[in-house]
Amino acid sequence: MRFIPLIVARPEVQMAIDEAIMRARIEGKVPDTVRLYAFSPSSVTIGRFQSVRHDVDLDAARKLRIPVVRRITGGGSVFHDEFGEITYSVVIGEDYHSALRNVEESYRYLAGPLVDALRELGLHAGFSGLNDIVANGKKISGSAQTRRKGVILQHGTFMYATRVDILAKVLRISKAKLSDKGVSSIWERVTTLEREGIKLNRWETYELLKDKFFAAFELEEGQLTDYELELAEKLIGERYGNPEWNEMR
Repeated sequence: MRFIPLIVARPEVQMAIDEAIMRARIEGKVPDTVRLYAFSPSSVTIGRFQSVRHDVDLDAARKLRIPVVRRITGGGSVFHDEFGEITYSVVIGEDYHSALRNVEESYRYLAGPLVDALRELGLHAGFSGLNDIVANGKKISGSAQTRRKGVILQHGTFMYATRVDILAKVLRISKAKLSDKGVSSIWERVTTLEREGIKLNRWETYELLKDKFFAAFELEEGQLTDYELELAEKLIGERYGNPEWNEMR
């Protein structure tokens, strides 16, 4: 498997790269791939079938200069803090491991290194529901997934110092959803390493996650191919940099 070192870029670039890797993997042009990346500026991504206006406070996002980009994966809206979040991405064939045939098992298998990282830091960590990871009972990571032609793309967050106050301003989180989780506010629902008393910077968090992914998978460091880069540039124009795609319902 290939590991792509940290890329820091705008949301339309990151989402285009993830899809480009998936397409190249389906075509047999690249191996299974793991990468870690960060958004700059801070951004919001929304699920493939979500309503932007229902899930995001667009006025708040504009005031804070936070771009909003639609993913090809499912799930809801996600705030990616430039100063406190790293995203992981895995593109992998369903035949790599038997756990990947089952949706719930696949989420846990592919996001397992994040739980390993949290436990190494001394936190009580595990999975909750289909695609969340909790630390000391609060959500610290969420993942989303899509499958095409026997290939899985799964990506998700790892919040080491996300500004929860900004998250609460830009995401519309219904009281019903909070109630379903047994909490009354986002502050009761979400946490970060920093809120749990652990202060790591971006590079320390990156190295921790990288070590855990290398321990879980047989990885070799590599780079994006020219084919993937050209395809990503095309996808930015067609989709992720296109308001029609991002604002569609």
